[in-house]
Amino acid sequence: MTLPTALAALETTLTAPGASKELVERMEETSSVTTAESRGLDTPLEILSAALSDYRTLVQILYDEGYFSPVVSIKLDGKEAAEISSLSVPAQINSAVITVNTGPKFTFGEAIVQPITPETVLPEEFAVGKLATTGAIQQAASAGVQGWRNAGHAKAEVEGQKVIARHAEAKLDAEIDLTPGPRLRFGKMIIKGDTDVRHRSIEKIAGFPAGEVYSPEKIQKVGTRLRRTGTFNVVSIEERDTPNPDGTLDFDATFEDLPKRRLTFGAEIASRDGVDVTATWTHRNVFRRAERLRFEAAVRNIGGAEDIDGRIGLRLDQPDRLGPDDNTFWNALLERRNTENYNVTVASLAYGARRTFSDRLYAEASAGFQWSSADDAYGDDRRFRYFILPLRSEWDERDSKVSATRGFYLDAQITPFAGLSETESGIRMFFDGRGYTSLGTGGRLVLAGRVQLGSVLGPSPDGVTPDFLFFSGGAGTVRGQPYESLGIPVGTGIAGGKSFLGLSAEVRGKVTEAISLVGFYDYGTVDTSSFIGSGAEYHAGAGLGVRYDLGGFGPLRLDLAVPVQGDTGDGLQFYIGIGQAF
Repeated sequence: MTLPTALAALETTLTAPGASKELVERMEETSSVTTAESRGLDTPLEILSAALSDYRTLVQILYDEGYFSPVVSIKLDGKEAAEISSLSVPAQINSAVITVNTGPKFTFGEAIVQPITPETVLPEEFAVGKLATTGAIQQAASAGVQGWRNAGHAKAEVEGQKVIARHAEAKLDAEIDLTPGPRLRFGKMIIKGDTDVRHRSIEKIAGFPAGEVYSPEKIQKVGTRLRRTGTFNVVSIEERDTPNPDGTLDFDATFEDLPKRRLTFGAEIASRDGVDVTATWTHRNVFRRAERLRFEAAVRNIGGAEDIDGRIGLRLDQPDRLGPDDNTFWNALLERRNTENYNVTVASLAYGARRTFSDRLYAEASAGFQWSSADDAYGDDRRFRYFILPLRSEWDERDSKVSATRGFYLDAQITPFAGLSETESGIRMFFDGRGYTSLGTGGRLVLAGRVQLGSVLGPSPDGVTPDFLFFSGGAGTVRGQPYESLGIPVGTGIAGGKSFLGLSAEVRGKVTEAISLVGFYDYGTVDTSSFIGSGAEYHAGAGLGVRYDLGGFGPLRLDLAVPVQGDTGDGLQFYIGIGQAF
């Protein structure tokens, strides 16, 4: 390889007979001499300094690859760089020739880490007969230390290591000696940093395991609980260098708050339904106890076929009321929905608790009241009063919430409702399951599927508020069909069904890194009974979509769809939004 440099006649070459192409490229990319021009090295002294540093750099690369008897020669204008004095640097350097003789690859003759715990699993690469590399030695040392830390020995460390290269046999003997140190218990968590959250609340949210045997996993959970509140920009929990005389280890917890207030906006456009606009305002520490107050407002059907409607919602999460991984919340909603088939006004208030099992799985339950007044196919000004017990669990194993390429998402909801003032009682159930698989490399082709199931048990169809019943059609169920256009015929009107099944499938293929094309098919069916039967009403839609990746916001979505089954729709429908359809 010949590379021009800023010097008039400087040429650089690197040769390594017998080395793989990948190894040669790695040395070329790492060498300070062969990359002198890009590094801005353009004086003889700088070139000499680069050459002297390359001896160590190139030898380390070779050690990483299992070559422990290499010979590296770097000649500047025919003279070995190591023999040139920095006090008598030539006025000009015209050429740099690097020659690498890798020698044979070494294998481990001995591979010892001692002492280790019975549970410690050393890397497979660190074993007699395996290719000897510095990386394998480092991984083995790290695994040994981590094994002791997992057993409560927080100050375990490498006491020393002995590495002997037997050149005649091309063997490397590696022995790593560990010092476990004493088994320690958690001491105190000392709160530092500039935070407005009360220290007592931090302690209750963290659930710091004072007095328990030290465990890296437990301290990681403490950090996760605190970050989960969404209040802090920085959460740093560092163990102190020296244990206490009583065998405990204290930790310093440093915090930096996020801005307390956050405002977001969103919009979605559909050809028939007009524009939906949403806004949220969030306060992250409203009463200095890491509470999160979220205010949500939405205005729908702007310029659409139906009258404008919308919703106002409030939710206050209180992470310090119960123990770690649990929080309480208040939920309030006032909503007006105007559709072709019904108009309903809903107000609700509930208080509940949430258990977080992991960052991907949670469950919550609440109790409250709901009031609604509806005009629908069964009559006008029909009023419903409920005592409700909503239960919900969500399990999210997607690799991305806004544009998944693999994994799954499950959302299960069960809401028992007890009617008040002669309102009928029953149970409403809803399930939403989504799955994703990636074909090829880099997620260039993704298959996505969705199943939605709904059922109302107990009341008669005309004895339940229409917002508990199920319709099909629109962006969230069947694209290509008008929003909530499929229901149950009642006289001259349409009412919701007591059961619902929705199926969606998409094929997403990347055209460029930013642009993707999507083909999709959606199917929906509703029935008068609590379970879908053979006589259920159904419809379907299909179409094509374009996605433009907006980075962390997800893709900008445009879907064009037409009805392919059923008689609820006619003509082309389009949908614009941010994020995948599901």
